[in-house]
Amino acid sequence: MPSPIALNPSSPAPSIFKKKKSLSQLPSMATAASYLSAVHEADARARSHDISPASTPPLSLSSSITNSSEDTVLHESDDNITGLTYPFTPPTSEQVFNTVHTEFGHCANESYRCISQHNPEKPVAEHEIEEPPYYILITTYISYLILIVFGHIRDFFGKRFAKQYFTHLMPYDGYAPLNSDFDSFYTRRLKRRMDDCFSHPVTGVAGRTILVYDRYSEDCNYTQIYPGSKTRALNISSYNYLGFAQARGGCADAVEESIKRFGISTCGTRLEGGSSELHVTAEGLVARFVGMEDSLISSMGFATNSTFIPALIGKGSLVISDEFNHASIRVGVRTSGAQVRMFKHNDMDSLESLLREVISQGQPKTHRPWKKILVIVEGLYSMEGSLVNLPMIVELKKKYKFYLFVDEAHSIGALGPHGRGVCDYFNISPRSVDVLMGTFTKSFGAAGGYIAGRKSLIDALRVRGYSGMYAEATSPPVLTQIIASMTSIMGVASPPLPAKTSLTLSPSSSVSTLRSSEEEGHPGMVPTSAIPSWISLPPTFADGSEARMRIRRLAFNSRYLHIGLKKLGFITYGHPFSPVVPLLIYNPGKMATFARMMRVRQTPIVIVVVAYPATPLVTSRVRFCVSASHTKDDIDTILKACDELGDILDLKHGHGERLPLEVIMKRSVELVNNV
Repeated sequence: MPSPIALNPSSPAPSIFKKKKSLSQLPSMATAASYLSAVHEADARARSHDISPASTPPLSLSSSITNSSEDTVLHESDDNITGLTYPFTPPTSEQVFNTVHTEFGHCANESYRCISQHNPEKPVAEHEIEEPPYYILITTYISYLILIVFGHIRDFFGKRFAKQYFTHLMPYDGYAPLNSDFDSFYTRRLKRRMDDCFSHPVTGVAGRTILVYDRYSEDCNYTQIYPGSKTRALNISSYNYLGFAQARGGCADAVEESIKRFGISTCGTRLEGGSSELHVTAEGLVARFVGMEDSLISSMGFATNSTFIPALIGKGSLVISDEFNHASIRVGVRTSGAQVRMFKHNDMDSLESLLREVISQGQPKTHRPWKKILVIVEGLYSMEGSLVNLPMIVELKKKYKFYLFVDEAHSIGALGPHGRGVCDYFNISPRSVDVLMGTFTKSFGAAGGYIAGRKSLIDALRVRGYSGMYAEATSPPVLTQIIASMTSIMGVASPPLPAKTSLTLSPSSSVSTLRSSEEEGHPGMVPTSAIPSWISLPPTFADGSEARMRIRRLAFNSRYLHIGLKKLGFITYGHPFSPVVPLLIYNPGKMATFARMMRVRQTPIVIVVVAYPATPLVTSRVRFCVSASHTKDDIDTILKACDELGDILDLKHGHGERLPLEVIMKRSVELVNNV
């Protein structure tokens, strides 16, 4: 039997600790040469027009294609038939790109931009569930029934005639089995059959494209064999909404400098020697970004909810939670010891009815008033792609006087004209929400999470939250990525007058709180005094223009993929502006087949498939994660692949108007603007 990981590299791997090679040292390729030649010609044409030094430099080799590490396009034996390593169409002298096409796609067409903002003249759209035909549901249930019956039959005979494969499920030498036979049944009999669709090892930058290690199995996915080859694929699976996951550029340069100054770890917890000046700066910046008085940062997004919610509530308190809230919220609520009630997903009538009941009845048995009531919702639901009805919840909050906790893990950075989440999208004051939570993994290309609110609340959470005492502090490189990416979204203001903005240090807290005067509205730019002087961002990052372009590109890509799938006849969930676009598959066998067929196309596409227990049993789905790094051509490629596979696997069960793929691609801008 082969080893669990049989890795046979074809050649010794190059060291990752070498300095980047210069352009003259890079090997050349015939296919890349034509593109680079066109780049040179565009560069020469631009220079012939006597561009002033103050303007953005023309496209050059150093700024666009090379000057990179082992993940460069010139290091791949690719003839560009996939169009992933560099664009099919060479740039013109008027088109300036400072990113590598594999990490952040080149797209200069301003028509492919959109503003993520709610129209106040229209009501907030309700979460609608489109049901498939009955035969789809029936065949899905039959598929699970066959799987369960044959699985139990195989277990029955296997435990008697092939005991070597079931020793971990049976008592042995006086020891009880560590794994439960019943609990592991789903894992053994369903997940293992499609294990090649999960946990696929990758390398390089998780940007617009990603390098995937090829692998295969000779024993039904019990073990995987890695021949050492890699395949570049279009990446529609990573949480990289604004495309800041880059190995080159302003953020990466700042992170590199931070490693030289601070190392890679503070080697302690926040309350025991692990706090650095970067923590102080980052927390002040986050508070300003989300429009709150103060904030704290946790090194893990999941732990932000699971360790700080118990510090907010306890026995005698009530949590009212949306039924589709994330597992981290559920873990935190269970740990707190508070009572919990759930309301139907995004159903405001259900929420108000529940509020009336719990307020009138009080605590169980004693009927005493609750110590506090906390309503927890998500800004953007990661599995459904639906958007919270924040205006209605704020109105209910004013009426029933409960505290409101909004988890913005997926919405912060991705929604709103300024990228500041659901409050920005609905143009609602962030101070209308008591606690804002978010993560840095999705839109900022970093890691960890934050809690923001009133300063008195944050000061208490620093001491009472488990993360402050027991979790490692966020590392300096991650903090620098947070600071650089968030600063680029806000933009850096000129040195302000003392009356406008001040940096207030409170002796009772280890965090600096950026306070704005009444004259300065939210959102605002960040003053130069609020970021480290050694962080030098490129001009387009410093003035916020780069981030504005990314936010608008993400809005267009999200809307285009959403409406494109709808017009092709698929059943999808979610809000049109959501970067999470679920496509319903239903049948578990089709789910695995869909993922494999997408991966072996001429332009390979890496996707995420999700099934029970992350979703209800019969609503298996593909979850597309759109990024600003994708181009309009990339979305066209995804739509074309889905159109072909949808016909093969019988996935088109939507009831709305359908259009041919060619019409959708041609009318993309019109369709996006009319959603």
